[in-house]
Amino acid sequence: QLQASGGGLVQAGGSLRLSCVASERTFSSYVMGWFRQAPGKEREFIARITWSGGATYNADSVKGRFTISRDSAKNTVYLQMNRLKPEDTAVYYCTARPPSSTVYDYWGQGTLVTVSS
Repeated sequence: QLQASGGGLVQAGGSLRLSCVASERTFSSYVMGWFRQAPGKEREFIARITWSGGATYNADSVKGRFTISRDSAKNTVYLQMNRLKPEDTAVYYCTARPPSSTVYDYWGQGTLVTVSS
């Protein structure tokens, strides 16, 4: 139901934009988010965005380099990643939850981002 894409190999300092398409209009009212998981590490919250566009970030890890946005008409959420660092290397997952919930019930398959130094 969530299809993520846009990952790949990029040099440090470069940019990538991840996309996540939701298959159902139901998700238009959901909170959409991005997490990532690096090898040997726990899954880490990156950012989330509400249906109205309010965004929240994990400031410690992204520090203004990443921007989350959504296009409700396309049922798509994006993660623009700038000034990438090798430590950003991870599998990135999009996720969704109903606005009244705190649990992310829906997960995409993940897209691999590799940042070379």
